[in-house]
Amino acid sequence: MSFSPISALSPLDGRYASKLSPLRPLMSELGYMHRRVQVEVAWFIALSDAGFDEFKPLTPGARTYLLGLVKNFSEADGLAIKEIEKTTNHDVKAVEYWIKSKFEARPELQAASEFVHFACTSEDINNTSHALQIKAARDVVILPALDGIITKLRDMAHAYADVPLLSRTHGQTASPTTVGKEVANVLVRLAAAREKIAAVKLMGKMNGAVGNYNAHLSAWPDFDWEAFSKKVIESPEPLGLGLTFQPYSIQIEPHDYMAEFFDAVARANTILIDWSRDVWGYVSLGYFKQRLKAGEIGSSTMPHKVNPIDFENAEGNLGLANAVLRHLSEKLPVSRWQRDLTDSTVLRNIGVALGYAALAYNSLMVGLNKLELNEEALAADLDASWEVLAEPIQTVMRRFGVQGAYEKLKEVTRGKTVTAEALHGLIRSLEIPQAEKDRLLAMTPGSYVGKAAELARRA
Repeated sequence: MSFSPISALSPLDGRYASKLSPLRPLMSELGYMHRRVQVEVAWFIALSDAGFDEFKPLTPGARTYLLGLVKNFSEADGLAIKEIEKTTNHDVKAVEYWIKSKFEARPELQAASEFVHFACTSEDINNTSHALQIKAARDVVILPALDGIITKLRDMAHAYADVPLLSRTHGQTASPTTVGKEVANVLVRLAAAREKIAAVKLMGKMNGAVGNYNAHLSAWPDFDWEAFSKKVIESPEPLGLGLTFQPYSIQIEPHDYMAEFFDAVARANTILIDWSRDVWGYVSLGYFKQRLKAGEIGSSTMPHKVNPIDFENAEGNLGLANAVLRHLSEKLPVSRWQRDLTDSTVLRNIGVALGYAALAYNSLMVGLNKLELNEEALAADLDASWEVLAEPIQTVMRRFGVQGAYEKLKEVTRGKTVTAEALHGLIRSLEIPQAEKDRLLAMTPGSYVGKAAELARRA
């Protein structure tokens, strides 16, 4: 069977392939190879500038050529590396040999070819490559997608700041809020989670087979290899890697920063699962309508239905993302002694975790952009829920020392259909100042929203 979207094992490369095109070049195996070439080239150029008699500084032409291998890296280059790997049966060695093959007809580079991958263990290349992949995925896909959702939520919070909404605690009617304030609650949580994702320092180590610069010092015992490694890792791209230096490691970078990053993404996803379910519920209550495109069908047998599929899709894929993210964050920081290979195959699924997250963000944005507020439904629910005014009435009664305020309101409201007339009769009978009676009599379920509108606009 030839590979195509409908024969793909994963829906990320099948049904949803078109929606993940920005992530694929970054997190695929091709993207991984690309970053490995980037790391090898950066290390090679830096070695030429280290002051060793045996490796003089490269000419400007050679540097440009090497950086061009990174900048112009293509699928054909990736396939060439895979072809070499058939012989080496080692993916990092295949990258090294591919780079050396590009030195042919370039005497300056051929003479220095043994400095490709010099003193490096495979993990020096792999851990930094994974960090570069995560860096690109975060900057190019994850944060922009979250920023789009945050902007949309902020627009909704401000636009609907004054639109009253009947709250439901434990599924029962409760003190009203506004649509904008409920959106603002999610907005503030998501913005904080987004900042946690952005703040994670992406780490890299280049310190040899067990983290002690053993091979490095065997070649040049008096050279400050730790400072050199730090400079390569922390210098800006393209001559450096633009990461944060990890000074202590076994053969592999400890992956604690990865766990921090994956947990931060999962936290944002959990907030969006919560929001997806809430919107689903509001659609079910008729508070939101959904715009349909011409030709779309909600149900194969029930023509009237417009299902909230975008929010259901988002919820499902956020759950899948978190399942993988949490396994990554729990497994990756654990390695037997100085090295085992259980992390290697797991690390290849970072793109899967982030792919499901990116897919969910896309679905959520599509759904949010379809929503139309049904203010008539909101108003009707509020008008049928006068019992929510029992709270302000008893609070004012308590202020003026009316004995048994809670109990009196409980007698009038609990388990009963409460009308405006019944509440107004109670208010008129209270021994409180007339101005307070007038204020309570003027109150409606739709006006009893506290600071909701102000809080929504502030978000």
